[in-house]
Amino acid sequence: METVWTKYAGHKVDEVMQFSEGYKSFMNASKTERECVESAVSLAKQHGFKELSSFKTLKANDKVYVVNRGKNVCLFIVGKKPLEEGMNILGAHIDSPRIDLKPIPLYESDGLCLFDTHYYGGIKKYQWVAQPMSLHGVVCKKDGTKVTVAIGEQDDDPVIGISDLLIHLAGDQMKKSGSNVVEGEDLNAIIGSIPKKAKKDKEKEEKDPVKANILAILKKEYGIEEDDFLSAELSIVPSGKARDFGLDRSMVMAYGHDDRICAYTSLMAILDCDNPDYTSCCILVDKEEVGSQGNTGMESRFFENTIAEMLALGGEYNDLKLRHALSNSRMLSSDVSAGYDPNYAGAFEAKNAAYLGRGLCFNKYTGARGKSGCNDANAEFVAKIRKVMDKNDVAFQLAELGKVDQGGGGTIAYILANLNMDVIDAGIAVLNMHSCYEIASKVDIYEAYRGYMSFLKDMQ
Repeated sequence: METVWTKYAGHKVDEVMQFSEGYKSFMNASKTERECVESAVSLAKQHGFKELSSFKTLKANDKVYVVNRGKNVCLFIVGKKPLEEGMNILGAHIDSPRIDLKPIPLYESDGLCLFDTHYYGGIKKYQWVAQPMSLHGVVCKKDGTKVTVAIGEQDDDPVIGISDLLIHLAGDQMKKSGSNVVEGEDLNAIIGSIPKKAKKDKEKEEKDPVKANILAILKKEYGIEEDDFLSAELSIVPSGKARDFGLDRSMVMAYGHDDRICAYTSLMAILDCDNPDYTSCCILVDKEEVGSQGNTGMESRFFENTIAEMLALGGEYNDLKLRHALSNSRMLSSDVSAGYDPNYAGAFEAKNAAYLGRGLCFNKYTGARGKSGCNDANAEFVAKIRKVMDKNDVAFQLAELGKVDQGGGGTIAYILANLNMDVIDAGIAVLNMHSCYEIASKVDIYEAYRGYMSFLKDMQ
């Protein structure tokens, strides 16, 4: 079975490996959507991008970015053609499945202090126990202070985690179905066990001394009181760095490939784009894993409002031109696809599966059972995509998300398609999707970057 590695043998392998090193660094610094936005903005500034608010007018090849509430970022390179004629858009999401803390998370039980949690996104809950975890997020205090938290990533940091029942006592547990081997309310993270001692002999002992000790540590290290958890966004995510996977180092194992792998390759494509004919755009959004709603999800009006502002800065805004700019645009909804896994071959239809090592993957449609909830790209648009990929010698494949009645899934594609633009899903095949550690091929990562670059440059 020929893969892109065969095509690259002897002359491009070093480029592939080098590109993956940048990707791993990005992933190590970007385990939440807020951290992703910070990383993206930092890279954008290094490539000459400036905040849209700093421009009084816009002209061809201006490089701008806009951040929405710290969880979305849009980047644009203004094209030679009027914005009304449409854009070439790359859109990816930067949220990933995780374990979130509840608003009132801290409690003590039987000599242990724990965080009460609520999982985020579609997960197999049993995969998230007995794993080293780190704590990431922000705590916003009433005085307006925002405290950034990241515990468990440095070599000398402690980690936390969710316990599992030992096999010796798991007779009843092992009889349960996979969906409830571990219940959602049982995903409580253990965070400490040392009780706080009274400073004086006559001082009253704490009711929950272990919890009191944890609060004392948080107060000392971060200035956080227990009430501050009410206005916090804290997440428990797998600890550790992205790693080379395979004895030949051909793959990357990391938390959050879905969908930061497409976010990074889309980001790098627009950063390396220059002087395009059509305005180039990269959208990195939040909330896809829970339906894309809310003011930081793709269903927000943030993107449309930004295009309206850009038209105004170009001296050509009216509502009709805004609608034309959107409906004349073309988009790759950059999201991962299910990689064919020989260990679970029965879940796939082999002719229409996405394979690791075969390049950028296009899904003409996603959805579930009868294409429910999908965007189904027009054949004319798919033909144009094929032409662009072939022109630039980009390896690509078309695939479905497993067997017809096996399950399904969706992306942000349908939301942009609702604005009447042409959209198709285009991403990277991934193994272990939505688990703590997903796997992707380095050559697919590089080929996706090349494909996204080609789309921004040549799509008409």
